[in-house]
Amino acid sequence: MATEPIRLGIAGAGRMGLAIINAVNEFADLDISSVWVRDPDAAADMATPSGAIISSELDHVVEAADVVIDFSLFEATEQVAAAVSRHSKPLVCGVSGLADAQLAALENAAQAVPVVYDRNMSQGVAVLQELVGRAARSLGDEFAIEIHETHHVHKKDAPSGTALKLGESVASARNQEGADSVHYQSERRGEVPRDHEVIFSSPTERLTLGHSVTTRTVFAEGALRAARWISGRQPGLYDMHDVLFGENTD
Repeated sequence: MATEPIRLGIAGAGRMGLAIINAVNEFADLDISSVWVRDPDAAADMATPSGAIISSELDHVVEAADVVIDFSLFEATEQVAAAVSRHSKPLVCGVSGLADAQLAALENAAQAVPVVYDRNMSQGVAVLQELVGRAARSLGDEFAIEIHETHHVHKKDAPSGTALKLGESVASARNQEGADSVHYQSERRGEVPRDHEVIFSSPTERLTLGHSVTTRTVFAEGALRAARWISGRQPGLYDMHDVLFGENTD
């Protein structure tokens, strides 16, 4: 007997929220149940995807869902975390630029429900992170490490969150408390979505591991895979590495 699709509540109807709504058609076991928009006028004007509830009431959106995906704004993270805790619904959060207060809210929610939070929802970046850790362990301290990242001119922070995440993988592999041995190089030009390269260099050889993104769809696909993975999971704070490399992965 066919199982019912997992119902997804989308917190945020910005570019990433719409990308998820468009990408979900490729996942037969996922469906959009509800979408949260913070502006009541926008809720009235927005076209309903696949018969979903469009509401400015967050509790209505969360209650109608099996899993909530949050790509709204960091200002709303604490509100979303509190709502999924109240309704005991798993959360996938891909909001960038979170401060300590928002991270603490996710950690608190993860005590009651499963939460996947990652600064980069790309499946390819999760694989790159795994490869970087393996390379750093295998090659040792004799190899200098540089992380080069290129983003569009609108991105303000540098190095990017993904570059720092890759540096953390190096530090963990080398049993270091921080990635002080890693040199970062950031470039902002044009409309390049995201490019990351990790370069291992010795006096005699050079190894480059890289990842490029040309469309936001990859982040939507990663979030949807995370939503499928987290359904029925035990409470805890997870990331995309867990989704791809943890126990009982797809």
